[in-house]
Amino acid sequence: MPETDLATFLFFEGHRDALDLYLTLENRLTTSFPDVTRSIQKTQITFRNPRVFACVSFARVRRKAELPPGWLVLTLGLPSPLPSPRVAVSVEVRPGRWTHHIVLSTPEELDSELMDWVQASYAFAQKHLRSGSSRRP
Repeated sequence: MPETDLATFLFFEGHRDALDLYLTLENRLTTSFPDVTRSIQKTQITFRNPRVFACVSFARVRRKAELPPGWLVLTLGLPSPLPSPRVAVSVEVRPGRWTHHIVLSTPEELDSELMDWVQASYAFAQKHLRSGSSRRP
């Protein structure tokens, strides 16, 4: 297992099987977006630019029986819904702002399609930083 900080390790208490996937995702995010900051709360890990553009959690967006081993949820904010079966839940939290919850369980799912969505969420957050709107994805 790659070395990690105590706060991250504690966040994954009860979900150790998802830690390696998370560390791979975190590495992709910090490599792709060098200005990203990360904060760990009780229920999610938040990535900012300085606005929130991605969150990792264990939100139950599917029935337990439908969740694969080693799963985690990546949440992204975008201006429109993503028409993909990879998205477990999409919610229009207000006009022009959609929150998408994507269940991930393997490093192969951190593919170019997913990273394109992350890039779009990052850009959407940057746009809202300039306009002064909400901080949530």
